[in-house]
Amino acid sequence: MVVFSIVKLSKLEGAKRIDAEFYSPYYFDLEKKIKNKKWDYLGNLIIFNRRGIQPKYSSTPTKYRAVISQNILEDFLDVSNLQFVEEKFFNSKRAQEVKIKPFDILIYTTGANIGRTNIFYTKTIEAVASNHVNILRIDSSKINPLYVGVFLQSKIGRSWSDRWSSGSDQKEIYPEDFEKFPILIPGSKFQNEVANLVLESFRLIEDSNNSYFQAENLLLEELGLKDFKLKYKKTYTSSLCDTFSAHRIDAEYFQPAYEEVVEKIRERGIELKLLKEIAERIKIKINPQKDKVYRYIEISDVSIDIGDIGYTERLGKDLPPNARIPVKGGELIISKVRPTRGAIGIIPSDLGDNVICSSAFSVFSVSSPLREVIYIFSRSTLGKLQLEKPTKGTSYPTIEDEDVENLKIPLLPLETQQKIAELIQKSHEARKKAKELLERAKRAVEIAIEKDEKEALDYISKTT
Repeated sequence: MVVFSIVKLSKLEGAKRIDAEFYSPYYFDLEKKIKNKKWDYLGNLIIFNRRGIQPKYSSTPTKYRAVISQNILEDFLDVSNLQFVEEKFFNSKRAQEVKIKPFDILIYTTGANIGRTNIFYTKTIEAVASNHVNILRIDSSKINPLYVGVFLQSKIGRSWSDRWSSGSDQKEIYPEDFEKFPILIPGSKFQNEVANLVLESFRLIEDSNNSYFQAENLLLEELGLKDFKLKYKKTYTSSLCDTFSAHRIDAEYFQPAYEEVVEKIRERGIELKLLKEIAERIKIKINPQKDKVYRYIEISDVSIDIGDIGYTERLGKDLPPNARIPVKGGELIISKVRPTRGAIGIIPSDLGDNVICSSAFSVFSVSSPLREVIYIFSRSTLGKLQLEKPTKGTSYPTIEDEDVENLKIPLLPLETQQKIAELIQKSHEARKKAKELLERAKRAVEIAIEKDEKEALDYISKTT
C-alpha cells in the first residue's frame, strides 16, 4: 500500500528540506501527539550544544580519556574502553571546550547508528568528546536532564534523529538539528520518576563493572600477571623452519612478546591447555527458513565493555548469508573479525528459540565455571595477545576457527574458577537488571506521549 502526504511549498521547512522522507505522515502524527500536550523545542532547554573534536591519542595510559562514537552503545556508555589522550591536548583550550560533564547527553552523529544516545553517568572519569559525538547539556532549572536523555534514547527520540539526518552514503546530523526536536514537557513528578529509574540503572551498571573487574583482577593475580608489563622487541630472529611450519613470513607473527606471556604462566606452575581440548566448537550450520522470525546475533551486537550480548529480530529471508549457527543459550562466542576488540561473550540463557548467530564467530559449548574463566581470560590483554598473533589482513583483520581453537587457556584451581564464575554471573545479572530499568523508563516516556502522563505513572508503579 502506497503512503503519501502533500505538503505546501510554504511549509517546506524554509525550503531547506525537500526530501520526501522528511515529510512522512509518521512524523506529522508524532509531532501532533507531542504538541497536543505541554511541549517545547529542545533548543530552548539546552545550555550547551556542540560536536567534539579530533583527539590526540596517547599510546601510554594517562588520566584523561576521549569518548568516541563506538563507546556509545544502545543502552549505556562503555566507559571501560575509553581511549587515552595526551595530557597537553586535554588541557588545551579547544579540548576544554568539549570536556564532558556528569549527566551530559552524548549522541552518535554519523553512520548507521546515527542518533544513538547515552548519558555520561560517571563522575570519576575526565573525558572529552571526539568529532563524531555531539554533547548536549541541559538547563536543569527548566527540565530534568535524565528525563531528556531517556526521551532521546526512546524510539520517539530516535525518530527525530532519523528525520533530521541528511546525506545518502553517510548520514549525518548536526548540532543545530537537535535544537529543532519537539519534546514533551511532563510534570516534575513524572520527570523525577523517570530519573530515579535511570539513577538506579546507573548504580547497577557500576556494580556490574566492579564485579567484572574483580573477576579479571582475580584471574591476573592467580596467574601472577597483575602488574605485568609487556615489552615488544624491536629486533628478533626466527628460523626458516619456523616460517615454513607457520606458513607465515610476516615479522609481526614471530614477535617474542606473544610467547612471553605463555612462559610467565608456565613459570607459575599453571597448566595450559588448548581451547579445543577443553571446549567443543559447534560446527552445525543451518539454512534459515525464509518466513520464520529469528533472533540474530552479529558482531556489533556484542559490546566490547564486558561482552553484553544483544540481538535483532529478522525474518529468515532478511538475514545475511553468514547467519548460519544456531545457539540455545550458554554458549561462548569469540569474534574472528577484528578479534582484539573483544567481541567475546556468553549467550544469555533466556533468549528463547530460533536464536542464530553469525558464522563470523567461533562458537563453543563449555560448562561453568570453566566457561567464565575462558571468557574472562580471552577478553583480557593476555588473551587478546594470543588472538592478535594469527591475525591476517590490515584494514579488515581476521582469524580462523582453528586459530581460536588453539588459544592456550590456563587451568586454574576449581575454587578460583568458581569465584570467577560467580563474579561474572553477578556482573551479567546486574547489567540485565540495569537494562530492564532503562527500558522501563523509555517505555514510560513513550506511553506519556502516545497516551497520557497518568497512564505512564501507573505503568512505572506497576512494574517497579
